[in-house]
Formats: sequence, C-alpha cells, structure tokens
Amino acid sequence: MKKIIFLLTATLLSVTAVSAQTTWKVDKAHSQLKFIITHLAVSDVEGVFKDFDVTIVTNQPDFSDAKFTLVVQTASVNTDVEKRDNDLRSANFFEVAKFSTITFTSTDITKTTPNHFKLKGNLTIHGVTKSVTMDLWYRGTIIKATSNAADAGFQLTGEIKRSDFNIGAKYSSPILSDEVQIKANGEFGKVN
Repeated sequence: MKKIIFLLTATLLSVTAVSAQTTWKVDKAHSQLKFIITHLAVSDVEGVFKDFDVTIVTNQPDFSDAKFTLVVQTASVNTDVEKRDNDLRSANFFEVAKFSTITFTSTDITKTTPNHFKLKGNLTIHGVTKSVTMDLWYRGTIIKATSNAADAGFQLTGEIKRSDFNIGAKYSSPILSDEVQIKANGEFGKVN
C-alpha cells in the first residue's frame, strides 16, 4: 500500500512539474539580433540577422531555470550595404551555401542580481561549436491590454571572437577586429 501511495504521489508531482513548464516564442516584429565589428580600428560597423527564431522553456516565473534555443538563417545577414552583405554570405565569412544556420543552445543560467543572469551555452557558427557566456537582462513580463496575452522582454549582450569560428580568416586585425559585439533585444509571447 505504501508503494502505491508513493508511486501515486510521485506521478502527481511529475505531472504538476510538467504542467508548470511554459514555452515562449520570439515576436520577430519586436526583436532584433545585432552584431558590431570595428573596421580599420576607427569605425564600428553594425549588422543584423533578419531571419531568426528563439524559443524559451522555463518552469520559473522569473526565468531562473530558462533554456534558450536560437536558430539564425545566415543568408539573412544585413548591413545595409549590398556588396558587403554578399561578401559576408560568401566563403570569405559565413559561407551560407554550406553553413545555412547559426545555432545557440543554452546549457546553464545563473542569476547575478535581480533580473540579471549569465547565460552559458553552445554556439555553432561556420561549423564550429564553442561554449560562450553572455549577459542576459530579464526586463519583465507584462499582460498586453490589446490581447490579454503575456509578453516577456530580454536583452542579451556579449562578445565573441570571429577567429574562434574561422570567420573572415583573411582579414586580420586591425582591418576587422577579432572581437565582435553581440546585442539582442527580444520580446517573447507565451505559448503555453
């Protein structure tokens, strides 16, 4: 009898844990994935990826256990200069015909202060996977008056080295800085 009660309790707890899990999807119209690189050591050039998808899965309302998954279509790179964008899509940089996506899957999230986290995960660019850690700011959750739906906001910032991913190897610093700043602003709608 004790075994049955234990199994029943364990089952109920696992069902409760699963039902508490929520999924959030990026609202692309209100989100941006930007990168910044320095050209000739005197000027910053900014670009964005226009086509990306992000999913967050969490059990906690403060997102302290959140798991982030990002998929970026590399061909969507845009710096507002067509010649440069075509070069970025070529084998000189992203080689989009061979490596059509950039992916990030989080492996750990650590709260540093209220609403601020260190987000660690595996980033894959140009066929190379590296562990990276970014700063994540949870900007809060609101209920939209127009739809009565929940929206959460985040800002992610950090830095990667293009040499870690074999990007633009023929362009040494200071022609192009090795350091690339990442800044992403995301608005997410609650799916369940």
